[in-house]
Amino acid sequence: MGAAATAPAQRPDTRETTPAGQPPVSRAIRPTTLAREDWTAREAAHRERADALTAAHRERKLRHERHPIEDFLWTYYSVTPGELRRWHPGAGVLLAGAAAERGELRHYRPAGPAGADATVDVAGFFARRGGTVDYVERLLSATLDHTPKFGCFGLHEWAMVYRMTPEQLRHAALPLRIGHAATDRVVESHQIGCTHFDAYRFFTPEAAPLNTLRPTRETQPETEQAGCLHAGMDVYKWAAKLGPIVPGEVLLDAFVLARDIREVDMRASPYDVTGFVGADGTPLTPVPIETPDGKREYARLQRGFAERGNAIRVRVLAAIAAARAHTV
Repeated sequence: MGAAATAPAQRPDTRETTPAGQPPVSRAIRPTTLAREDWTAREAAHRERADALTAAHRERKLRHERHPIEDFLWTYYSVTPGELRRWHPGAGVLLAGAAAERGELRHYRPAGPAGADATVDVAGFFARRGGTVDYVERLLSATLDHTPKFGCFGLHEWAMVYRMTPEQLRHAALPLRIGHAATDRVVESHQIGCTHFDAYRFFTPEAAPLNTLRPTRETQPETEQAGCLHAGMDVYKWAAKLGPIVPGEVLLDAFVLARDIREVDMRASPYDVTGFVGADGTPLTPVPIETPDGKREYARLQRGFAERGNAIRVRVLAAIAAARAHTV
């Protein structure tokens, strides 16, 4: 099953003529003011949602328990539950009466009459993180431009265990669903076309040459495409790296997407996830990508994730555009 085109996502025009890493100096617009009762309500709703999303992880951590599926969201990505529950309004928003709570926080500054309000310090953020903003903008824009591919069938996870012994497995507590020899045969009998560098770099030495592509960190903006499950999960990483210029609601939506993708990533992996339940309480079942039915199911799920991921990419790019439009 090859690549399938989807309708191009609409996104804001974020092109600038100012030096890299700097906000523009000629497009400043007036900020939007949120009344105190409005922004505190949004903040409370954000914290409640974040706490619900992280509750199981926090409880497991207290019990020193590991989870082979969900732990990835907390070990591979460096965001903590405390950081996830911290609500930001995004750039260009004045929080009425917030100077006492936020005026001295990192990435914020007092604003408004008598300095009683607070807003994101966009100029300061660009001074510190402008290079990151530029890279994320370039990567997400390029990903939206590329045609999604739905023919990889999640073989990256299989290539990560190719010819490994049981003791070498990353998730040693989980058995391989069809055994080691059969898993190796699946890798050997399929064409692997992984486009995502951060998946490819974990291929075993024996599997790496089997990939038809050689993605690198430098070529990531040229190879990243929305059909890739790991690229979809990484939207969460990029949103988090942009910190206060991304509204909290966007960050939590990106986290939920990453969580949902991670479940499918492991369901389609060679590991047997039988006995685990998903975030919705439904028992996880394998997506047997070694079979025609499994391939069709994987591609169907990929398409849904590509649409969701692109929608959030557009929102992140809109947040960057808003930040570039507010210089002070």
